Amino acid sequence: MQEKTIRLTKFAHCAGCAAKLNAKVLADVLSKIPLEANPNLLVGIETADDAGVYRITDDVAIVQTTDFFPPIVDDPYTFGAIAAANALSDVYAMGGTPITGLNLVGFPTKTFALTVLEAILRGGIDKLHEAGAVVVGGHSIEDQELKYGLAVTGVVHPERIVTNAGAREGDRLVLTKPLGIGLITTAAKMERVSAETFSGAVASMTTLNRAASEAMLEVGVHACTDVTGFGLVGHAWEMAQASRVGMTLHAGAVPYFEEAESLAEEGFLAGGSVSNIKYFSQFTSVDDAVEQRVRDVLFDAQTSGGLLISVPPDRVEALLECLKGKGVEHAAVVGEVTADHLGRITLRL
Repeated sequence: MQEKTIRLTKFAHCAGCAAKLNAKVLADVLSKIPLEANPNLLVGIETADDAGVYRITDDVAIVQTTDFFPPIVDDPYTFGAIAAANALSDVYAMGGTPITGLNLVGFPTKTFALTVLEAILRGGIDKLHEAGAVVVGGHSIEDQELKYGLAVTGVVHPERIVTNAGAREGDRLVLTKPLGIGLITTAAKMERVSAETFSGAVASMTTLNRAASEAMLEVGVHACTDVTGFGLVGHAWEMAQASRVGMTLHAGAVPYFEEAESLAEEGFLAGGSVSNIKYFSQFTSVDDAVEQRVRDVLFDAQTSGGLLISVPPDRVEALLECLKGKGVEHAAVVGEVTADHLGRITLRL
């Protein structure tokens, strides 16, 4: 790895989406928050979906989300681009089109030069422009730890929303990006991962989920979520809960980065990944044939990960063909939706 004059990750207690509050804490708090009752609120917090959706007219609904976190890479511009791609992903997961973004900044002026902040903002703005959206402002505070992200607004037709609550028995589960981001970035902080693997992870994190979203809308799917801080197992479980189904994941079919398994075996688990294992294991049945290092990859906290799509079996080949045609090279069928073991995930080889 190339040496950096300033290593942003050196000043981050957690990297990227691994900094999320753990799922148990979040569930406990949200269970005490009253739900909104409004006929125009089409998607709220009830199913832990990726974004909220509010109907404006019969033909237009707005999709709203926000995401921010400490640095996951050392280069400021790249950090900004990753944070923006990650925030935009929630809109894509809902089948929406991003239109605006608001910068969210926590910046330690006594630690970093303002040129660092400038580079971060340029990275975020360029990624938003790539998505066809515009930055309309933002808010910044003095903070002891650097944090950056965006609040993103998108639009979607009220009848074309894709939620995490529509998965049906017999559906196939398609994942569009490889796993291992948390392991790779944790190891990178200690300079224990190859430059090639790290570059591949950065390329994945900075790739928008726009093409994958366009493909699922063209083909027609039942449900979708993006895979971020709760890992593949955690976000699959949220989809299973919301849809009132069970899900089986085939570990041998899941795409992940080279070195991910070996890094898991060496113990490079991010704090968020450890929390995922502790919380989501109670909802997961694992075959003995699935090795521990592979299990760790499946629970690994992702940042700007891919989409997990629930698609009818008669459309899965069309979806894969459409995804590949749009350059989504790592898309793979990783499991299926079941009518038994409701609200549980089964891991098989």
